Amino acid sequence: MFVHNLDPILIDLGIISIRWYSLAYIIGIVLGWWVGKKIILRLKIHQEINISLSKFDDLITYLVLSIILGGRVGYILFYNFQFYLENPIEIFKIWQGGMSFHGGLIGVIWATYLFCKRNKIQIFATLDVIACVAPIGLFFGRIANFINGELYGKITSIYWGVIFPKIDGFTRHPSQLYEAILEGLLLFIILNKIIMKKNYVVGTCSYMFLILYGSFRIFAEIFREPDLQIGYLFDILSMGSFLSILMIVIGIILSYFKKNENKY
Repeated sequence: MFVHNLDPILIDLGIISIRWYSLAYIIGIVLGWWVGKKIILRLKIHQEINISLSKFDDLITYLVLSIILGGRVGYILFYNFQFYLENPIEIFKIWQGGMSFHGGLIGVIWATYLFCKRNKIQIFATLDVIACVAPIGLFFGRIANFINGELYGKITSIYWGVIFPKIDGFTRHPSQLYEAILEGLLLFIILNKIIMKKNYVVGTCSYMFLILYGSFRIFAEIFREPDLQIGYLFDILSMGSFLSILMIVIGIILSYFKKNENKY
């Protein structure tokens, strides 16, 4: 059993402070950028793709903005619309948390589509690279969630349970760490093994990301407390599970079209 006493602030300089949450975003983006360029070089050996490293560098700015804006807007719309409607100034306090992965995903896909169209770059090849590096950010993001003591799990009696004193005195699942392992580490390994195959088909990692992330997220939601302001939809599904089911459905549909596009 572990009693959570971690400070969400890494360094407090008085006027400004460096938080683990912000640092997780920075590390995830920088490492994802570096790994993404390695994947592009690998793809160029076996695939005819027109993504240049310089264009990928330019894309990073679009992705950073889309993650922040999409993640924030997604959280507002999906998870706490009434609160932000009544307290609009709170929308800008991103450092306090409140980001939606699914909102960020929509933002990334839309920004990538616009960037690729403008620069005449293969959309699915670019999304494949992003899909393979996204788990890096997810891993560090979930670790930051754990440090912040947010998105905590359900009450349990398991010996590796965690007590979050700021929440209550019960032992709970460290669901943030489950998600870090599944959505971060495991997803990263699977997708990168797929994209490194010599006979890799462009678009595969894009739909596999949707299917696998959605599946891992639904499993992790079993151990995670639903958002207090929402509870369960239809008395059975958390919002995260509901949105992840939509991800899986879209991934399956996309896989069907990608696998059959050359048959007609």
